[in-house]
Amino acid sequence: MKKSKKLIALALTLTLAFSMLTGCAGGNAEGEKIIVRVGHNQSTEHPIHISLVAFEEYVESELGDKYDVQVYPSELLGSQTNMVQLTQTGAINFCVASNSILETFDDVFEIFNLPYLFASPEAYHAVMDDEELTEPIYTSTGEAGFEVVTWFDAGTRNFYTKNTPVNSPADLRGLKIRVQQSPTNVKMMELLGGSAAPMGFGEVYTSLQAGIIDGAENNELALTNNGHGEVCKYYSYDMHQMIPDMLIGNIEFLEELSDEDRAVFEKGFEIANTVERENWETAVAEAKEKAETEMGVNFLYPDQEPFKEAVLPIHESTLSRNEKLQEYYDMIQEYNVEYPAQTNGEEAK
Repeated sequence: MKKSKKLIALALTLTLAFSMLTGCAGGNAEGEKIIVRVGHNQSTEHPIHISLVAFEEYVESELGDKYDVQVYPSELLGSQTNMVQLTQTGAINFCVASNSILETFDDVFEIFNLPYLFASPEAYHAVMDDEELTEPIYTSTGEAGFEVVTWFDAGTRNFYTKNTPVNSPADLRGLKIRVQQSPTNVKMMELLGGSAAPMGFGEVYTSLQAGIIDGAENNELALTNNGHGEVCKYYSYDMHQMIPDMLIGNIEFLEELSDEDRAVFEKGFEIANTVERENWETAVAEAKEKAETEMGVNFLYPDQEPFKEAVLPIHESTLSRNEKLQEYYDMIQEYNVEYPAQTNGEEAK
């Protein structure tokens, strides 16, 4: 199955590259529809896929005579890093990428990768909905060939392991944990005492099976939609990060849209955001129930304070090194005061 997926991805990538070289990637011949390719790394049951299908349906309902929107799930167009690169070149038009990956394109995205940045999910949502705060960040990658057009809720990131229940940072010592491919996440694991194993999401399941890694960190849907709960039997709500997924678009494609067409796409981005968030909480509840009752996953609710104390030095070191983050950090703290944390573990339960 994994080999088949890689072959499909390779074939699609070669097709896209050929289309770019021959000048027909967008379907520019008179009367020919413009193909709009959208890639992501989740299954067809995931809220992100559901939201992108809603985006596809809306755009085609308004501009179906001009655009053929095609959504590619499950890394059919490659890993997130590969898809970002394809979006940069215009080989595809849009893709979903974790904020952690975007950190490597412009370090302003470091702000959202900081562990325990948000006091509560409510503070997190309020920040991400504040366009005054997010717009300068979203457009910072213009020179790299893409920009963020909307965000998706990815819940809280927590540790899950094969054999060792994680109730404190001490339990991570000696464990090799998959993290997203960002310097901030690698540093976070070092401070917690574990060994970071940065890798693409599509590699995690087989790496867990083969014993290459002892665990990973992600939201609850990774247990069910991606089968990680078949291997990992302990899921600990340390809630170390709330990192958004970003829908990014190729700059050239966006700028070449007419004002009328751009308005339709912008509305489509809003619809995608709304649909994803409407489906998120239900999907998490269902994933948690399935993981617990059908997969035998044990959910743990450790004291979060020792985890926070271990990683909070990242805030000071990052802000001192990357001065442009301070303004955003201060704005986020105002939302944290407005939406303080609930009782430890209450959100997860």
